[in-house]
Formats: sequence, C-alpha cells, structure tokens
Amino acid sequence: MVLSLSTPQPLQPWQDVRVPHGIGYRLKLLSQMLTRQLQDMLEPYGLTPFHWLVLNCLWDQDGLPTSMLGDRLRQVGGTLTGVIDRMEERGLVRRERDIQDRRVWRIWLTDAGRELETVLPPHVQALRNQMLQGFSEAEQKQLSDWIDRMLANISEGGA
Repeated sequence: MVLSLSTPQPLQPWQDVRVPHGIGYRLKLLSQMLTRQLQDMLEPYGLTPFHWLVLNCLWDQDGLPTSMLGDRLRQVGGTLTGVIDRMEERGLVRRERDIQDRRVWRIWLTDAGRELETVLPPHVQALRNQMLQGFSEAEQKQLSDWIDRMLANISEGGA
C-alpha cells in the first residue's frame, strides 16, 4: 500500500485519543507551557505557580484553615504543608491556631503577601491575554464553560 504525502489519511475513530490528536494530551501540553511561562514570570519574586494559587485563595479569603485551603486547591496536606512552610519562611504568610479549635491552623497573609496582590495579577493577566489572543469574549466564556463541564464530568465519573 502506497501512502500519498499530500493527502492526509482520515483518522480512525480511536486515533483521536492518541498523541498528538488527543484532547487530554493537548490540554496537558497547554498546561505545561502555561506553567513554564508562569514560573518564569514568578521566579524574580521567588515564587512558584503553587505559591500563586495559595496567594489567590488567601486574597479571596484570608485566614483559611489549612484543610480548607487544601480542599480548594485539591492538594494533599503534605504537599501544602511544605508550600506553606516556604511561604512562611519568605514572610508572605503566618500560621495561627484557631481560637475555637486548637487542632486547626489558620493561614494569614502578612503585609508582604498582601502587597503582591497589586504586583502579580497584572503580569498574570498579560500571560492570559497572550494565551487567549484572537478569541472573542464570547469564545473565551464558552471555552471556560467547556473546561468547567469537563472538570465536572471527570469529578462525577470518580476518576
């Protein structure tokens, strides 16, 4: 059988799940590329993408219990504990025992952590704009809705 290089062959039904056609692979690739660029943007501040996520949660609601922070980020305690340790060493957050329940540790932003809220988001917004250039606002909303649906589908499927 001779294959022509000028005429692409139609994909078999199962081939759309294989690299490089699979949506999972392409989403992973997009995530990796975006994470690398975010890392490069955060590096001058001594931060990682995970620090960015923690800061966002605390900017929305300061003083979260560690367990709630982990739930929001879908992270296991050991991973989060190390991240909080490093953020505390950098003077971005502080831990305090909950006055109602001494078993609970709450995470609070320091002044330095609060100040980053005015510094970092414009950089991340520029990265987001770069990624979404050429998409209309309606397309951006639709893409966001689709991603939310895929996340819900995977969550409901028990995976």
